[in-house]
Amino acid sequence: MAILSYAAIIAALLCFLYIFHRKQCCRYPLLVDYPLLGMLPPLLWNLWRVHDFVTDILKIHGGTGEFTGPWFTKMDFMLTSDPTNVHHMMSKSFDNYVKGPEFREIFEAFGHGIFTADSEIWKYNRSLFHTLFKNRNFEALQERVVQKKVQSTLLPILSHVQKQGTEVDLQDVFNRFTFDNICSIVLGCDPNCLSIDFPDVACEKAFNEIEECIFYRHTLPKCVWKLQKWFQIGEEKKMSEACTTFNQFILERIASKRKELSENERDTHDFLTILMREEKGQVVHDDKFLRDAIFNLFVAGRDTITSALTWFFWVVATNPSVEAKILEELKDNNFVENEKMLGVEDVKKLVYLHGVICESLRLFPPIPFERKQAIESDVFPSGHHVNANAMILIPLYTMGRSEDVWGKDCLEFKPERWVSERGSIVHAPSYKFISFNAGPRTCLGKDLSFIQLKIIATAVLRNYRVHPVEGHAAIPNFSIVLLMQDGLKVRITKREN
Repeated sequence: MAILSYAAIIAALLCFLYIFHRKQCCRYPLLVDYPLLGMLPPLLWNLWRVHDFVTDILKIHGGTGEFTGPWFTKMDFMLTSDPTNVHHMMSKSFDNYVKGPEFREIFEAFGHGIFTADSEIWKYNRSLFHTLFKNRNFEALQERVVQKKVQSTLLPILSHVQKQGTEVDLQDVFNRFTFDNICSIVLGCDPNCLSIDFPDVACEKAFNEIEECIFYRHTLPKCVWKLQKWFQIGEEKKMSEACTTFNQFILERIASKRKELSENERDTHDFLTILMREEKGQVVHDDKFLRDAIFNLFVAGRDTITSALTWFFWVVATNPSVEAKILEELKDNNFVENEKMLGVEDVKKLVYLHGVICESLRLFPPIPFERKQAIESDVFPSGHHVNANAMILIPLYTMGRSEDVWGKDCLEFKPERWVSERGSIVHAPSYKFISFNAGPRTCLGKDLSFIQLKIIATAVLRNYRVHPVEGHAAIPNFSIVLLMQDGLKVRITKREN
């Protein structure tokens, strides 16, 4: 009995010491820290509205605080939506806040591409991509590819849906459209995912599954998904199979492109061709490097555009006055009756449309959170202490809904906040409007993205009205990209000019 009493006392003492240690480590708790479970219970309870839940909690705690996961799982994070802290991490102390090895493990499918790399590897990728994106032939290729795809596939399918009087998932349409589009721009091939019969295309399906599995890794302790990966069960088996399918698709295109370039010098300007031509007289990139570069470009140029288009058409369809002003701007520039597809120089004139896109991206950023790891201990401008190796989450969704940044009308959809009294575009600092990242990691394809979004948006709005199906709920999904959980179910009607 005495032994049991001593054991109970020792167990109680150890438990007390560990709880004390947790309290010392977590100086800025966002939620109640439950024994063993940490702060996980309230998060799970609100998982169905996780983005808004995080927004509400951070608002209560002044924009910065700590989340501790279940004991011994190392799922502890500091969260901040304070623009001054974000500016500090993204710019002023850029070298101290990196993606880190744990990030690369979770995002293993990204390889050593620009999104996951740090230091010299990241600098090399950044410099290379910057050179290629500024290539005028590449910009012209994007314009031609987008215009052709809109005219040959997107508009005809919307016409078919309109004539049939059926419902369509516009998010699925854009998902397929952007996959075909990015394949054409990056690889020089079109897998034709978007067609009237909405076919299952193995490489497109595999890419979607990879992203779903990456998000799944965020929800589990590392030891759990690592064990699943070892035994090839559950989501990890699905991840492995999807990676094999998608990698095979990319590597076949790389081999085919190498053969094409060795046999002749075709006048093509897709990303892969330009990248291989840049090799001449320089370092030759192996297939692994090319594969990683292509995968990262698929994420940047496909999913983000799908998300942006989906939420754009949702907010426009649910705000008739906004739609009317877009059409008025098109009319003022003689773009309504003119059936010619708009090009780069045309869409640059559309200031109000630019404001609508910015406002949509502010409230519904395609990438809802950014993750950083501190190399050395630090102190945020807000006064919060950051431990060495601490994981930091920046909820972009929350930042777009911050009253301190955007004013008391921060939850209103108000494109006018992006248009000055003189009728020019208002530019917000990137560490406040962070949909395209900030500091040295600011998205290189920002301008190209706006051009693409405007060309697609104007083509659809000039020809059709989008009507969300009655009762449809636009609920953000649980993924690394902010899409709608149940898609965007709509009906299409012909616009009478």
